Amino acid sequence: MKKERMSYAEAVEYLYSLQKYGIKFGLSKTSNLLKAFGNPHRGQRYVHIAGTNGKGSVAAMVESILRTSGLKVGFYSSPHLVRFTERFRINGKEIPSESAAGLVEELKAVMDPGQPPTFFEVATAMGLIYFAREEVDIAMIEVGMGGRLDATNVIRPAVSVITNISFDHQAFLGNRLIEIAREKAGIIKRGIDLVTAATQRPVLELFRKACEDKGAPFWRVGQNIRYRAAGNTIHYDGFKRKLKDLELGLAGSYQHRNAALALSVIELLERGGLRVSEEHIREGLKSVYWPGRLQVVSRDPLLILDGAHNPGAIRCLFQAIRGGFRYKRLILVLGVMADKDVRNIIWGIVPMADHVLFTRPEYYRAAAPETLMQEASPLGKPGEIQPSLAKALEKARHMADREDLILVTGSLFTVGETMAILDPEGYKPDSIR
Repeated sequence: MKKERMSYAEAVEYLYSLQKYGIKFGLSKTSNLLKAFGNPHRGQRYVHIAGTNGKGSVAAMVESILRTSGLKVGFYSSPHLVRFTERFRINGKEIPSESAAGLVEELKAVMDPGQPPTFFEVATAMGLIYFAREEVDIAMIEVGMGGRLDATNVIRPAVSVITNISFDHQAFLGNRLIEIAREKAGIIKRGIDLVTAATQRPVLELFRKACEDKGAPFWRVGQNIRYRAAGNTIHYDGFKRKLKDLELGLAGSYQHRNAALALSVIELLERGGLRVSEEHIREGLKSVYWPGRLQVVSRDPLLILDGAHNPGAIRCLFQAIRGGFRYKRLILVLGVMADKDVRNIIWGIVPMADHVLFTRPEYYRAAAPETLMQEASPLGKPGEIQPSLAKALEKARHMADREDLILVTGSLFTVGETMAILDPEGYKPDSIR
C-alpha cells in the first residue's frame, strides 16, 4: 500500500517537535543534511547578513532592489511572524505549503533519529535546498544567532554583512560586547568582502583584524560609505555611486543607516557582475515591504506594530516614535519573551507611555504579564495586566481617542499574533505553534 505524503500540518508539527532539542551551535548537522542532497548550496550566490538588529530590514532592501532589477531573489529569514512558510520567499512569495511539507519529508528520511538536528538546522537546510532547486539568481540569508556556529554559516557568500553589534542572546553569545562581535565575525570568509554599519571602535578593530587574517576586503558605513538623512530620504555617497533624494519605504530614522548599508551591498554585487540601474535602486528602496517593523496598521487611532526585542532595538523604537509621530497619549501594549533582557526592554520603552497593558502572546517563551508589571512598577506609570493579547488589544482600542497612539511591541511573537488577530484572513497562522 502506497504511503501517504506528509501533510503541511504534520510537517509543521514535526518541525516544532524538534524545538525540544533546544539551540545547539555547530555546522556539522546542517552540512550532513545538505551532503545527503548533493550539497546543492555550493556554487550558489548569496548575501550573508549577521548583526544584532536590522538584519531583516537590510536584507529586505537588497532583495527589493534586486527583484526590481529583474532577478529571481530568494530570502531566508527568521523568526517568522505568523506562518512558518514566511521564512522561505522567492520574489516576495512564500514557499507553497505542499513544497514545504515535501522538503520536510525528504529531510526527515535522511536524519539520524538517534541524533536529530534542531528546528533551525532543518529550516536552514530547507531554505538552501529550495533556493537551489528553484534556481534563484541570488538569495539573502539571514543569520539566526551569532554567526560563527550558526547553521547558515555553511554557505560561501558573494558579500558578507554585519549590521551592528549590541546586547542580545548573551546566554549563548557572551556577556561582553566584544564576545558577541567575535561570534558575528565568524561569518567572515577568506577573500569575501565584509561591509558593516557597526560603530564601536573595539568591534571595528576586531572586524578589521579578522578580515586582514582572511584576506577579506573590509568596508565601513561612515568611512568608505557615507550618507546624509533628510526626512524619509537619504543622500548616498558610496564606492562609485552618488545618489540624492532616495525615498525609503521603511519608516524610522534608524532605517537611514540600514539603507546606506544595503546600497553598499548592491555596489559590491555590481563589482561581481550584477547590473542594477539607478531607477531600480530608487524604485526598490521606495517599494520595500518588511512587516512588523514600525508598521502603521491603522490611522484612526494610530496603531503601530514593532518587533523590538532587545535594548538596542527598543532605543531605536523610542527615538523613532518620539521623533516621527505626533499623538496625544501613548497606550503601550507590551509582551516580552522571558529569556530576553526584560528589565532593560521595559525601562527603555515604558517611560514614554501614558498607560501600559502588560500582556503575553500564546508562546511558551513569553514572560508572564505579572512579571512585566512588577519590573515596571518603579517607573510609576499607570498600567494593568491583560492575560491575553486579544483582550489587551481590545482594551487599548476602547481606551484610545482619535489623537492617541497604540504601540504594540516587545517581541516579534507579540507582533505576529497581533497581525493574526487584526487580520485573521490575511495573516492566517499555522495551526501548530
